[in-house]
Amino acid sequence: MIGVGIGEHFIASDVFALLPVTQRFIILQEGDFAEISKDQIKIFNKDLKPVERPIITSSLSAEVADKSGYRHYMLKEIFTQPRAVADTLEGCLSEGHIVEQSFGMVAGEIFDKTRAVQIVACGTSYHAGLIAGYWLESIAGIPCRVEVASEFRYRKTARQTDTLFVAISQSGETADTLAALGLAKSLNYVGTLGICNVPESTLTREAELVFLTHAGPEIGVASTKAFTTQLTALLLLVTLLSRRTNPNPSTEQKIVGLLESLPGRINLVLELNRQLEQIAQSFAGKHHALYLGRGTMLPVAMEGALKLKEISYIHAEAYPAGELKHGPLALVDDDMPVIAIAPNNQLLEKLKSNLQEVRARNGELYVFADAEVAMESSEGIHVIPLVPVDDTIAPIIYTIPLQLFAYHVAVTKGADVDQPRNLAKSVTVE
Repeated sequence: MIGVGIGEHFIASDVFALLPVTQRFIILQEGDFAEISKDQIKIFNKDLKPVERPIITSSLSAEVADKSGYRHYMLKEIFTQPRAVADTLEGCLSEGHIVEQSFGMVAGEIFDKTRAVQIVACGTSYHAGLIAGYWLESIAGIPCRVEVASEFRYRKTARQTDTLFVAISQSGETADTLAALGLAKSLNYVGTLGICNVPESTLTREAELVFLTHAGPEIGVASTKAFTTQLTALLLLVTLLSRRTNPNPSTEQKIVGLLESLPGRINLVLELNRQLEQIAQSFAGKHHALYLGRGTMLPVAMEGALKLKEISYIHAEAYPAGELKHGPLALVDDDMPVIAIAPNNQLLEKLKSNLQEVRARNGELYVFADAEVAMESSEGIHVIPLVPVDDTIAPIIYTIPLQLFAYHVAVTKGADVDQPRNLAKSVTVE
């Protein structure tokens, strides 16, 4: 996009990058290119013909990009997640029910026809999609396929009839996700839905239905509040679809209650900040890490590993805990720490068995566990207790301490937390 100033003009891939210098923007369309100078802007379309593009005045201000006393933007964004989730839910809940029009005026018509869901996204948004896939099949009973956008756009796809296409992007400018959406619009999907944090973005203009997450500006390259608000939006979507495929008023009322409790529960988890800062001191000298999870905690583990590698440059991989003995266990020794996510659910005993395998190989464990689980810290085992939480919203809650853990490890290592090397906030190229 082009930032329009007085006697100066700018280019960037994201509105937030230019807010300190202007609130007026020209958004280029696919195939456009521009020639800019201090006092002139010329725009040409893909056919090399001069064109006019409207100037849009953003409702955002530079003040939202302030650190507000926090050491880094990422830390501020982690701690503003209770407000971000509350803002995302505002206007979406009413008397124990979800307001369908939050997804668009024709959402009900499209949801009535939906019998399956295809989700595409990249990076952190892909992990959000994976969690939604578990929710869709377990809560709504709807088949769901989740795919990395860069893979989806380059292969021949077979889809079920009456499938809703969902594209997830924090910036709304992710090149692969937009290309996948463009492909989907040429195919026979029942509708397209964009879940996005930026109202003035390509994704919000191109999708038939749009849900804005209202996370506010996210300056840190490593996504935090965008992820948890995406999960909040996706749980709303799942519940609306389950209203049709698995109608049960008590289910919707329960989920609405859980969603309303989210800001308070996130605040409780943020109280672990000091403890995680101390634990991170012992982790800073590590070079590799394994993350383990089961069920919905597997994508949470994937997201935790991504955060660690993005900002601390420690190589981290996530595996289903049950797959440990099928290869990754060979890596475990006293120099390979293992981070495990242990909510109190039906998979807990299986996970405990996996963790015993790690300790038997002298692997050091960092376990994020439900406080009611009978696990205590001991030699080689660091247990971080979390307040008990319903399994439905556990993926959102357990994400928070993993963000804080990655942050403090990166700070201890002296890494550039907000601008990690080789990465960009908006990935507008392939």
